Order: sequence, then C-alpha cells, then structure tokens
Amino acid sequence: MPWDLDNNRPIYLQLMERIQLDIVSGVYRPGDRLPSVRELALEAAVNPNTMQKALSELERSGIVYAKRTSGRLITEDEAMLKQLKNELAQEHIHVFLEKMDKLGFSREEILALTQEQLKEVE
Repeated sequence: MPWDLDNNRPIYLQLMERIQLDIVSGVYRPGDRLPSVRELALEAAVNPNTMQKALSELERSGIVYAKRTSGRLITEDEAMLKQLKNELAQEHIHVFLEKMDKLGFSREEILALTQEQLKEVE
C-alpha cells in the first residue's frame, strides 16, 4: 500500500498514523519487529530523521518499544492495541458523520444508506 502523504499536515504524524494502521490491521502483529528506520524511510520516501521522529513518538505512546539488540518491536499489550483500533475507528466514523451532515443527510438516512452498503458488500 503506497504511503500517500499530504504536504498540508506534518509528515511525521502521517507516518505515525500509517504505522498505527498497519499494526491494528495486522500487517505487523504483536511482538513483531518493525523494519529499520532506514528501510521504512526508503519505503515511505521520506527523510530518515522524519521517520525516526515518528517512531520515537510511537515509542513514547507505548505502541512500539525498542529492544537493544533487536530494534523496535510492536507491543504485545492486546488491550492497548484493541483500544488503539477502537480510537482509530471512532475518528473515521466521526469524519464520516461530519461529511454526511454537510451533505444534508439525517441520522436515519445515514443509517439506512450504511445498512444498504453493508448488504452489498456481503
């Protein structure tokens, strides 16, 4: 999946979001080792210092941790990862509802449209 970065927001925040998404979606599993800063920076086409900042922030939050000889690993705290996944879902739902409000849909219409889409995807 390409790293679609937007110049209107801090790049390190977008990198953090992408890595978090990769973690909660299962690309990286609890206890997995992340690729090196250089590998990730090359893949994302960003400066290694920017990637380092993103990873340091993820470390600060506890989602990843550094192991001296093994690099950075994903936390094995399942509760923390579940909470992260729920927080990310809530953010996406909030943005979706704001956009639907701007389009003039009522809550009932949003629910009906969402249910229709779910049936089509099944």
